[in-house]
Amino acid sequence: MLKEACVENFTDIARVIKNGAQRIELNNDLALGGTTPTYGVMKKALAYTKSCNIPVVVMIRPRGGNFVYSASEIEIMASDLTIAAKLGAQGVAFGCLNSQNHLNKLQMKQLLSLAHSLNIEVVMHMAFDEIPQRIQKAELSWLAEQGVKRILTHGGELSKPILANISHLKEIISWAKGQIEILPGGGITSTNCDFIAEKLNVQQVHGTKIVA
Repeated sequence: MLKEACVENFTDIARVIKNGAQRIELNNDLALGGTTPTYGVMKKALAYTKSCNIPVVVMIRPRGGNFVYSASEIEIMASDLTIAAKLGAQGVAFGCLNSQNHLNKLQMKQLLSLAHSLNIEVVMHMAFDEIPQRIQKAELSWLAEQGVKRILTHGGELSKPILANISHLKEIISWAKGQIEILPGGGITSTNCDFIAEKLNVQQVHGTKIVA
C-alpha cells in the first residue's frame, strides 16, 4: 500500500521518508488546509526527494478559504504550477469551483491544459468534497475525461471522522473504477490506515500522520 504523507514546508520530509512515506504532498500552511509552498521550499524539497527517488505532488492553492478564484488568482496558480513542473515535481494538486460549488470547468481546463503541456500529473484535491453529492458522479467523470490522474477525497465534510464517510467513499470508488484513481485522506493515520484501506479496498492512502 502506498502511503502519501502530507507535509508542511521542508521540515518533516526526511522523517516521513525514513518512516515509510512513498509519496509526498508538499504544502505551506496546513492550518489553512494547505497552500502553495514557496519557490525556495519547492526547490529544496524536490532536490532532496529526487535523491531518495520519492515522487512529490505540490499543492497549487494561492490562499486558504474557498475554492472560488478570480482571474488574477488563476494567473498566480498557473505561474506556481509552471515553477513546480520546472523544479521537477511529479504532480500538482488543485481544484477550482464556482459560486454553486460545481467545478469551474473553464478555469480547470486552463490549468489542466498547462499541466498537460508540462507533462505533469494533476490531482483534484479535497475541493471535490465541496461539490454537491448529487452531481459528484458526473463531475468525477468529467475530471477523468480531462486527464486528471486522481481525486483526493475525505468522502464528505472534514468535520466528520473518515469512518463516518466510508459508505460514500465506497460509492465514489465504484464510480471511479476504470476511470480515475481515488485517494482517501483526512483523518487517516499510521494506526488506522491498514483498516481503512482494507475497508475501501484501495492501494493508496493520504494523511499528515500517515507514518509514525
